Amino acid sequence: MDLGTSYLGLELAHPVVASASPLTSTVEGIRALAGAGAAAVVTASLFEEQVHAEDTAYANYTDSGSYSQPEAGHYFPEMVDYHQGISGHLDTVRRAVDAVDIPVIASLNAVTLEGWTDYAGRLEEAGAAALELNIHFIPTDSTLEGRDVEDYYIDVVRAVRRSVRIPIALKLSPYFSSIGNMAQQLIEAGADGLVLFNRFYQPDFQLATLDVDMKLELSSAREIRLPLLWIAVLCGRIEASLAATTGVETSEQVLKYLLAGADVVMTTSALLRHGPAYMQSLVAGVTAWLEERGCSDLGEIRGLKSAKQLPDSRLLLRTQYMHLLSEY
Repeated sequence: MDLGTSYLGLELAHPVVASASPLTSTVEGIRALAGAGAAAVVTASLFEEQVHAEDTAYANYTDSGSYSQPEAGHYFPEMVDYHQGISGHLDTVRRAVDAVDIPVIASLNAVTLEGWTDYAGRLEEAGAAALELNIHFIPTDSTLEGRDVEDYYIDVVRAVRRSVRIPIALKLSPYFSSIGNMAQQLIEAGADGLVLFNRFYQPDFQLATLDVDMKLELSSAREIRLPLLWIAVLCGRIEASLAATTGVETSEQVLKYLLAGADVVMTTSALLRHGPAYMQSLVAGVTAWLEERGCSDLGEIRGLKSAKQLPDSRLLLRTQYMHLLSEY
């Protein structure tokens, strides 16, 4: 059985990828996932704010007491190999690349264009096989126009593309008015692939205490339908890799995403619930399903249920919508 697939120009043994999570924040975690059979891993995100916070803390500690006595200007020696708060993250990426024989994709979540380009270049130098740009941008300013939001995403991709040679994937938001058009613009700006979708976390309120509840809830299979729809719509219509994420609990969701047209399927929640070894169960489930149907490779099912198979996908989606509401 050939489960091989290509993602961002990277040749993978199968389509199941461990996405960014606490499991991919350490070399030990990445090594465990690789040992369990992950086709690739996406490192835990590097956040620009965390880098600045570490830089501030470093300066505060090393400068503490400086020139407070006439006998000594400094009390702490400078770390010659310290290159801002990003040093530890780069070291993790560098050691992970050396420790495993699968692609290590670096996730980057910056704020400023300078941060995007600077950190992207450093992650490339550390040996990352590709970059996943994780843009978390909530346009709370009511004067901000939709075009401005789109331009921000495009500017980030274009700036990073000029800064690195390795492939770039963008973790796309589901909240654009025309996802297909936005996808095309991002590809023209330099994105080699799209990850559908970024899962923004919304707050809740505790009525007893009136505190803001920021508890993180892992995704479930109920959330598969939105990315499933758009992967099916985009498959065959854009010249870029498609990665599915969100809602992967079992190999059943992996197979559905592949049928829609995904090149790879990423999972975090299932691995956090069951541990790295669960990767083996996901891959085995895909293999068993294909063997039951006499398939010899993944290409026989990828995109089989995508909208490219339809003469008029818009009409079909409208008809399905009407049927669901009228037949309930």
